[in-house]
Amino acid sequence: MTPEQTAAALKKPIGDLGMQFMADPLTRAAGKELGLRSKPLYHLGRGGALGDVPAEIVVAAFAFFPPEVVTEHWNAGRQIVPAPQVALAYAAMCNDWGRRTLAELPKIDRALELLERVVDGAEGAGLPLFVGWRLLPRPDDVPGRLAQVLNVMREHRGSVHACAVAAVGLGPLEAVMAGTYGAANAKFFEWPEPWPDAEPFEARWQQAEELTSAAAAPPYAILSSDERVELVALLTEIHARLGFADAPWLAPRR
Repeated sequence: MTPEQTAAALKKPIGDLGMQFMADPLTRAAGKELGLRSKPLYHLGRGGALGDVPAEIVVAAFAFFPPEVVTEHWNAGRQIVPAPQVALAYAAMCNDWGRRTLAELPKIDRALELLERVVDGAEGAGLPLFVGWRLLPRPDDVPGRLAQVLNVMREHRGSVHACAVAAVGLGPLEAVMAGTYGAANAKFFEWPEPWPDAEPFEARWQQAEELTSAAAAPPYAILSSDERVELVALLTEIHARLGFADAPWLAPRR
């Protein structure tokens, strides 16, 4: 199995597994204990790995949200809890999700061993959000650590995708509309209506997808072909056992 085939096979398992803790009700409850509602928690928890930075930097790193939405939630949350502190708390919430969800699944120690080599060997140039999350402390236990490493790798693909979209000249809303979930994603990201028709942007979005796939592949070269096959099998099995489907607030664009 090539690195390119591995990245393609793991797009959905890592995408689903890496973000699931964010939608977990217990994560939202933990955020309330910090004094943060769900949206400020998300923006500070995810973006706080960049440090206590101006909102414009978080807008650039998140790439696909309306600038005013990120700015509102980032600035509101920072008045309650410092962003780096929220990032550490958010990572701990991710760890807790892993302990609740992954602990009883088979071979998670091997999945962690392989995926952590990929994460730690990946090139970070141009990917500040990925690197920020990679630098956050990781716990010693396997399920908590695996959950965090899954999210770090999800941030890798998201970051290279943002670069690819910029490279083909698509704006954030244009890319959202042309993407898999179209208007459903535009609504979820809080883009104000009216939204543009997706058709004029679809060819460039497909180019961006091809660039993303190419850029997501190199980290997997650190593994042998047999190890890549093994990693795909392990994470696909975890994904299947947990029964993930598309997020309930989204439906693929027809």
